[in-house]
Amino acid sequence: MKTKLIFSVLLIPLILLFLAQHALAQVPEPVTVRIETRDGSIFQGELISETDLELVVRTVSSGDITIQKANIKRMKTLSAQAFRNGEYWHENPQSTRYFFVPNAMGLPKGQGYYQNVLLFFNNVNYGLTNNFSLGVGIVPVFLFGESETPVWILPKFSIPIKSESVHVAVGAMIGGVIGEASFGLLYGMTTYGNRDNNISLGLGYGYADGELANAPLVTLSGMYRLSKRWYAVTDNYFVPTKTSNGLLNFGVRWAPERVAIDFSLLRLLEDNTDGDFIGIPMVGVSIPF
Repeated sequence: MKTKLIFSVLLIPLILLFLAQHALAQVPEPVTVRIETRDGSIFQGELISETDLELVVRTVSSGDITIQKANIKRMKTLSAQAFRNGEYWHENPQSTRYFFVPNAMGLPKGQGYYQNVLLFFNNVNYGLTNNFSLGVGIVPVFLFGESETPVWILPKFSIPIKSESVHVAVGAMIGGVIGEASFGLLYGMTTYGNRDNNISLGLGYGYADGELANAPLVTLSGMYRLSKRWYAVTDNYFVPTKTSNGLLNFGVRWAPERVAIDFSLLRLLEDNTDGDFIGIPMVGVSIPF
């Protein structure tokens, strides 16, 4: 009798533990979604129910809202990592490039952006797959009556490795001046980090009219997310020759969800100007789509 009592005392907690775990397993984890409708409205909250025609989202500000699926332009599920101190931080809208230098991360399939620097330099890049993107660029000097217009294309192939904390990529800038000359750059790139905070090391060789440069171009670039909308960004260029030629470019990026504006200072590595000269101010704008 005593043995049975002891066995029962040991068995009952195990049964209760099993039942509790089974009950918890039957309760689905809440799913947080962010929905953009065709009229530009954005709703964010817990997905309560869903049918073939509509879904119900429980928002903090407006309670339960029923949204017709025909009116949804875009919907995505938000992970816990998207929230910091309870506040939603949108994805980095310019996670695949610094000011000028690309990193090794792939532009997701179906996403792209238009970039303009100092009004003259224009690029459009688009993700054809998650690993391959293609861009085109132009300096529209024809607007000023000039015929020698620089144009280029920008293919890039990216591969994520080591649980996506390390990316490698190969790419090129293949360009020329219409009717005059050809020029470009062939490069390889390695990036360590995530889409908010990362550092990249690149090595490339420039060419002009079919002749490769004698020395490589080395780039060292980085990005750090300071807040919901601000990033510290730098991209730097070095040509390892006896004269140690290079350019330093450092500044910040203001990036709400649908635009990014860059502010930086470009400075020669060896500058012979007086101490009052800090650098050449650079301003760029990019719009994701």
